[in-house]
Amino acid sequence: MQSPQSLVQERLANRSWGFLGGQGYVLGMDIGSYGLRAALVNLANHTYEATHLEPEQVTGGPEQIVAATIASAQQLIAKAGAHPDHLVRIGVGFSGPVDARRGVVLVSHRMAGWEQFPLKQRVEEAFGATTLVDNDANLIALAEATFGVGSQTQHLFYLHLSSGVGGGLVLNGRLYHGATTTAGEIGHAVVGVTDPIHPRGLPGTLEQHVSIKGLLRRAAELGLDTNLLSDLFGSHPVGRQVIEETTDMLAMRLSQIVALIDPQLIVIGGVVARNGGEAFIAAIQERMRYYMASLIERPIPIAASILGYESVAIGGLALALESMDD
Repeated sequence: MQSPQSLVQERLANRSWGFLGGQGYVLGMDIGSYGLRAALVNLANHTYEATHLEPEQVTGGPEQIVAATIASAQQLIAKAGAHPDHLVRIGVGFSGPVDARRGVVLVSHRMAGWEQFPLKQRVEEAFGATTLVDNDANLIALAEATFGVGSQTQHLFYLHLSSGVGGGLVLNGRLYHGATTTAGEIGHAVVGVTDPIHPRGLPGTLEQHVSIKGLLRRAAELGLDTNLLSDLFGSHPVGRQVIEETTDMLAMRLSQIVALIDPQLIVIGGVVARNGGEAFIAAIQERMRYYMASLIERPIPIAASILGYESVAIGGLALALESMDD
């Protein structure tokens, strides 16, 4: 399998992005739950360089986290022999809902203090370059459609399964935001009128069921007390039951998405998908046939995300490049 670096460089060499596409640098940044990352592309010679900070290397609140990400990116730019004045565009991903048009973080479901945080403003003040902000699932969707497994498609849906559950849509080759820039937040939709796991209670959301926390909580309910996802994807009968329930729930939801937007490809990524591997994705695809029986039958390819831990930063690059086409 090709590395993220080679995939990005190959695609850059075979496509141009607007009149600015042959000069300067584009920067992608990832402010996430699993560390801070930055990726830099030289548009003149198509080189790609990246850096990251592990979660334990960064402490403090939003201002400190953003400052650490900016400092890391500045070091990357200096290492490349560039100058901030050479930056053409910056794309930033955040692990939570954002208002992409204003460049403001709406909230973080995992850390207090991010409400209405002016992320675009902070980055533009630091670098003096036009900055675009989006959530992490959207940027992974765009990254995979631009540089990754979906680079030959125009219509793609991405499902992110990790500490949270999110989604991103690329339609007609462009990231789709919806009316309030929150399109794709599938994790916060309830799983049905009646919850298939707890039918006597209020219906839970998809994130409550199939996020890391949700999966481990369900395993504990059934008698398997573990903090390891690998235990769920092993041979333990409780683990098998949890994954079967998850497979069914995801297959139903993805079949509804297929009926609604008719994508060419579904991409699944995140820690849960990496633990489940090809067998997990194949099981979801097989179960979808049951829920899609009434639709015009055609195979819907489902693929694993291939850009790995750098995917959000690469999505930031893709977002910046997309804006240069406008």
